[in-house]
Amino acid sequence: MAQGPSPPPPPPPPPSNGDKSQKTSDIIGTLRPTKLFKFSKPNTYVTSLDFDDEGQLLLAACSDDSLQLYSARDGTHQKLCLSQKYGCHLARFSHHSQSIYYASTKFDDNIRYLSTHDNNYIRYFKGHSAAVTDLAPCPSNDMLLSCSADNTVRLWNSKSQYAQARLNLATPYLATFDPTASVIAVASASTSSILLYDLRNYEQEPFATFDMREYDPPSSNLPEWTKLEFSNDGKSLLVSTNHGQGHLLLDAFNGMLKAHLPRPYQSTWGVLRPAPSATPSKLPLGQGDTSFTADGRYVIGGSGADRDAVVWDTQAPVKKEGERKVIRPMCSLPCDRGKAALVLWNHRFNMMATADTEVIMWLPDEHVGMKSL
Repeated sequence: MAQGPSPPPPPPPPPSNGDKSQKTSDIIGTLRPTKLFKFSKPNTYVTSLDFDDEGQLLLAACSDDSLQLYSARDGTHQKLCLSQKYGCHLARFSHHSQSIYYASTKFDDNIRYLSTHDNNYIRYFKGHSAAVTDLAPCPSNDMLLSCSADNTVRLWNSKSQYAQARLNLATPYLATFDPTASVIAVASASTSSILLYDLRNYEQEPFATFDMREYDPPSSNLPEWTKLEFSNDGKSLLVSTNHGQGHLLLDAFNGMLKAHLPRPYQSTWGVLRPAPSATPSKLPLGQGDTSFTADGRYVIGGSGADRDAVVWDTQAPVKKEGERKVIRPMCSLPCDRGKAALVLWNHRFNMMATADTEVIMWLPDEHVGMKSL
């Protein structure tokens, strides 16, 4: 078994066009594709994206069992790591930019901890007996949260191969930490609920349960939830979905619906990546197609039909459409190549990445204006 990787070198300077001193509100409508990366194998899909803590590296897990590393600073491909025996999905950086976690998609259901420096495994996290459906590194330490189709949520310490805590829940397919790393949120698809746990007392009952049935009547047997994310200010909780009513923007303190965030176009199942609760299909895996910006004000997401991404301003006035509270997208971010099946904001710099069968990096372009819908 390989030893842990050596300390990383000092981080390089930030991307010049993604200056973090610019207000997000000043550039949000001017983001345009600047780099596109293709794959050598046809019909290869990206199934997850992640930026490292410094915002300098981008990690993509792919359906051809490869892990691709890119420099967000230079806009270049850096490294290829293969996981042909185990498959790979939900790849996440640890707090060390040269080590990553990812879920296996074949052979077994272990979570793998890999040093990308020498392509050796640091550790296997053993215990899940069915597919892992979500992975969330803790923002403040080396803990890792995982959900699985075996109806468990497990909390790991990166120094041990065995979970330090386990919750037995019905279909807990999505989970995340809040920005302060004091709260764990778990989304249970079959009960249309979100459970909040105090990390210091995670084996006790949840201190809050948000019932989503009023806001999210399921169109089938299970809600089509694809991602769970807190805003960086901790005030909002976003439930990304695949259904026509759009995403759910919630008050993170009481679970009340702030607004639905509908896509500009009616989406179809064949266009969007399946939710973790979906029955097995030939569609590639995914991790949701939305992302909060670093200031917590905007949500970037796929349009649902064309190749553009769209932007919702969560501070925009909420409109009543029948019985629903709605915030419509404020603008479109045009793209003539590739679909925004996955969307991820870089929380260090004003840039983002999208992916489907290609990986695309986006930066502000001072020479363009905002594209209205």
